[in-house]
Amino acid sequence: MEKEKIIYLAGLFDGEGSVSRYQEKRKSRKGKNWVIRCEINMTDKPVVKWIHNTLDFGSFHKKPPSPKQLGRKMQYRWCCSYRDALKFANLLLPYARVKRKKLQQIINHYAQFPIRYTA
Repeated sequence: MEKEKIIYLAGLFDGEGSVSRYQEKRKSRKGKNWVIRCEINMTDKPVVKWIHNTLDFGSFHKKPPSPKQLGRKMQYRWCCSYRDALKFANLLLPYARVKRKKLQQIINHYAQFPIRYTA
């Protein structure tokens, strides 16, 4: 991927993105499982679609406003989780400023697992 696109994505993520990291219990597994997610939410559909197409991973969703939110615009969301979040963190870390610490936490989290889990 071109360096200019990565730098632009890092700026977008610093301004509009978020990182969530929490534990949840899943029926299929014993104990709690870490959920790590990176996402960008915006009302500008072409930009969010461009992010999805440029990265070629993650998912694209639209989130309509609830009936209580009269006058609000449709929101579009790109998000990635688990190993894709690690790939995203490694890609943006050199250029991120605001979310640099959060991206480094994702990388540190996956560093404790054997190589086959972080490919």
